[in-house]
Amino acid sequence: MASLRLASFKVGGRESYGAVTDQGIVDLGKKLTKYPTLRDVFRAQAVDEARAAAAGAVDHALKDVTMLPPITAPEKIICVGINYPDRGAEYKGGAVTPPQKYPNLFCRFPTSLVGDGEPIVRPKVSEQFDYEGEIVLVIGKEGRHIPQDKALSYIGGLTLGNEGSVRDWLRHGTLNVTQGKNFDKSGSLGPWIVPADDLDPGKPLRVTTKVNGALRQDDTTDRLTWGFAWLINYISAFATLKPGDLIWTGTPTGAGGHQKPPAWLRPGDVVEVAVPEIGVLRNTVADEA
Repeated sequence: MASLRLASFKVGGRESYGAVTDQGIVDLGKKLTKYPTLRDVFRAQAVDEARAAAAGAVDHALKDVTMLPPITAPEKIICVGINYPDRGAEYKGGAVTPPQKYPNLFCRFPTSLVGDGEPIVRPKVSEQFDYEGEIVLVIGKEGRHIPQDKALSYIGGLTLGNEGSVRDWLRHGTLNVTQGKNFDKSGSLGPWIVPADDLDPGKPLRVTTKVNGALRQDDTTDRLTWGFAWLINYISAFATLKPGDLIWTGTPTGAGGHQKPPAWLRPGDVVEVAVPEIGVLRNTVADEA
């Protein structure tokens, strides 16, 4: 059976959510009116209701809708820095550094993200615009101090992210990267969420990033320094995780700023982040107006 693919979209000036099939989108927002958004579906633990409603006829062709980030208004977007092996060396001039005890965490704003197929925007203040492909966890139920052995059951689903970064703006402060990670429409999320029931988050997943068809990043989640369960346990020690919260789990080596010479993104470039069990998140680069 094909995996359920839950997406948010805009059509005719109206925002909704639905199930993506090979034929188009089943508009679940029209059917499940007690759940105004996809985040409400996860909040109500109603994925099975969505699955049943998804068996109906297609309402829209994909070409007729604008894809939005699947969770359009998450309460928290928490990102993990330097989580794959060898990433530390990219930042240390090639020197091998011992693993840290705790990860680097930072937050993104919802306004920094667009959906699948929408342009990601290179800001006018910098040419150092870069990609970072990664797997994003969508929290499915509320929890605090979540034990590691139960943590995977708190994942509602998985989606993909391009953690678009403006490298020189990451260095404006000595201990933060907020500025360079939050330019409007600089990153993307999608194309949809595959529920955890349809995809075992405990099994290794391969994430790749291509730019104009050329492979730039390629790694598997069994190599993460801090795995999914560890991250949920750690983050829930200081913050209550709620349905729809997003945890970006880190990007493999191979981002453009670490190529020699640097391979910054330019207008017209196409960035594709892919995990076979989830799909492909595809965006074209555009310059800020």
